[in-house]
Amino acid sequence: MIVFDQVSKTYPVSGGKRTVILDNFSGILRPGNNVGILGRNGAGKSTFMRLIAGGEPPSSGEVLRSGRISWPLGFSGGFNQSLTGRQNVRFIARLYDVDFEETAAFVEDFAQIGRFFDQPLRTYSSGMKARLAFGTSMAIDFDYYLIDEVIAVGDASFKARCKAVFDERRERATIILVSHSSKLLKDFCDVGGILSDGQLQFYEDIDEAISVHECEQKK
Repeated sequence: MIVFDQVSKTYPVSGGKRTVILDNFSGILRPGNNVGILGRNGAGKSTFMRLIAGGEPPSSGEVLRSGRISWPLGFSGGFNQSLTGRQNVRFIARLYDVDFEETAAFVEDFAQIGRFFDQPLRTYSSGMKARLAFGTSMAIDFDYYLIDEVIAVGDASFKARCKAVFDERRERATIILVSHSSKLLKDFCDVGGILSDGQLQFYEDIDEAISVHECEQKK
């Protein structure tokens, strides 16, 4: 379970003002409820994911977590750019206390980046980094998977592998997904949340959340 207790998150901007991402938000992300997070560009969706993961502290309030939570998985990945893909996987396997050989075998087969698995990440394209990051995350059993658009990249074969492993993981874990794709949100999420002007409004039905968000985008 992930509990937000009166959490606010702000950033200073020029002129002494502050950008408000969350304003005194309280809410619970319950296991088994796959959540899709919507919002316009710049609303703070990725920041919200980092707050969940603990990679960024709230300005006030508290985020309480139980269970194993993945790192926010998006295009940036968060790996060491000077290390090879295999070396990054080794580091993460040690960090999460999982078998390196099994983890590396899964990632190498899933990402399908060939010889680049043993090349520094700085030589990777953004798509290759996404494949590596997604494969590494899926190789580890988390209770919550934090996903930021990454399954929208790649060819049809990669997308099919993503969907297959997602379907398998959803049987025992919870997905929190940020996406601009209505289809992805409908495919993987049950509950929807719209982040706007520091407020996060949840809807029990993902279709309703998408409909409200699309109406707001037209205003």
